[in-house]
Amino acid sequence: MKIIDKKLDILKTNLKKFGSVVVAYSGGVDSTLLLKVAKDTLPSDKVLAVTGSSVFYPDSEIEFAKKMAKKLSVKHIVIEENPLNNPKIYSNPEDRCYWCKSDLFAHIAVIAKTNNLNYILDGTNSDDIKDFRPGMKACKKYNVYSPLKDSKLSKRDIRILSKEYGLPTWDKPAFPCLASRFPYGDKITGHKLKMVELAEKYLLDLGLKEVRVRHHSNIARIEVKEKDINFFINAPTRKQIVKKFKAIGYAYVTLDIEGYRTGSMNISRDCSNRKFSQQSS
Repeated sequence: MKIIDKKLDILKTNLKKFGSVVVAYSGGVDSTLLLKVAKDTLPSDKVLAVTGSSVFYPDSEIEFAKKMAKKLSVKHIVIEENPLNNPKIYSNPEDRCYWCKSDLFAHIAVIAKTNNLNYILDGTNSDDIKDFRPGMKACKKYNVYSPLKDSKLSKRDIRILSKEYGLPTWDKPAFPCLASRFPYGDKITGHKLKMVELAEKYLLDLGLKEVRVRHHSNIARIEVKEKDINFFINAPTRKQIVKKFKAIGYAYVTLDIEGYRTGSMNISRDCSNRKFSQQSS
């Protein structure tokens, strides 16, 4: 038996032990695989998907989650949230993700109790522990389990299994919430979020598959895969992008020649911590 199949068996065994679950469902590759396996492993009335809808996610992502839950024949609840009402979120501290996840899990806990479902699950995988993810503390606070991580399923494993299951998410690019486009300490507003959303949508509509627009005051810093950097060399295309971004509200448009990488906003945090350590030593 392949190692990946052994991991899948562990996942199924753990889900059977849970008996009944609520899956915090984003519509991404990880939570979609988790929802699919849970639906195939447990009775249909013992699986519920819950998606948080807010200004942190484009409507297209929420609609995709709805369609996938329907395709998987899983009962699905969408809850409306307004994270910008919470000063611990809109002020954008380093642990913003903890407060955001805490609000979501608090709502899901009520839904789980109302529907007599025993456990709350999320789509954290084994690779996620390598990055700075304060949201994991919220999992501990609300007893949220991460069976993909516990089964040692990596992002690559999850994409392979998703393809084998015929899930359209197998090659879906990661899409963390729009709040992740802002440096820590930069207050998040609805206007800024809309600027990022419109800028990223424009680039995706041009044919780019994975892109981030990092918001630095009046500067847009574009991150794309290294193979896509040459896309911006063409002068007419570059001028077209600049014109659009300025219409959105950016004064300056830059291309990060290091390319897209997960958690790039953590670099400034890590640099600040190193500088503090050097000054303190």
